[in-house]
Amino acid sequence: MIKFDRVSKLYPGGGRALADVSFTIERGSMVFLTGHSGAGKSTLLRLVMMLERASRGQVIVNNRNLSTTPDRLAPLVRQCTGMIFQDHKLLRDKTVADNVALPLMIAGLKYADIRKRVRAALDKVGLLGKEKAWPLTLSGGEQQRVGIARAIVAMPPLLLADEPTGNLDPPLSRELFALFEDVSEQGVTVLIASHDLDLIRQMHKRVLVLSSGRLADDIPAGV
Repeated sequence: MIKFDRVSKLYPGGGRALADVSFTIERGSMVFLTGHSGAGKSTLLRLVMMLERASRGQVIVNNRNLSTTPDRLAPLVRQCTGMIFQDHKLLRDKTVADNVALPLMIAGLKYADIRKRVRAALDKVGLLGKEKAWPLTLSGGEQQRVGIARAIVAMPPLLLADEPTGNLDPPLSRELFALFEDVSEQGVTVLIASHDLDLIRQMHKRVLVLSSGRLADDIPAGV
């Protein structure tokens, strides 16, 4: 599902975000990506989303070589990926339902189909009764759940999360990681960047460890 083959990312001026990184993530896996601040976690996710290009090496996602994919096809690549951010990135002037519906509206689905999928996604994250609520009236944990619902509503084969529990307390963080695990068990590939080592250990999933842009360790599931 995701393959990095000796991938490096250099920025103008000589800054190095990733150096010779190689790994493969199989379809339906749930994998954590961790490392110190500035280790390259966010850059790696941005390469998977085609928000940036690798300087060297190949990035292959869902059998598509992103290193040779033209920029005009980047939106198509992103439509196959759900993305969850630490700060939710919800539209404050839209209701919960409208926020979740956004990817489906962009894809041009019919209203009846959108409504059905939005309700199913909100039910999955335990917010079925909050369709008409405004984001600012929700707790931090509820806002993050809306972000997850929006990411999974289009049923993408790949789900990425960049520090999704960074602003949440441990009980809410465990709850959200359990949601990600449930999504993974339905066949979605899930890659989560997180610095919460204690919680990651409790999940017993595979962990990729970055250090100064290099893959320092690849800890198998169950360890």
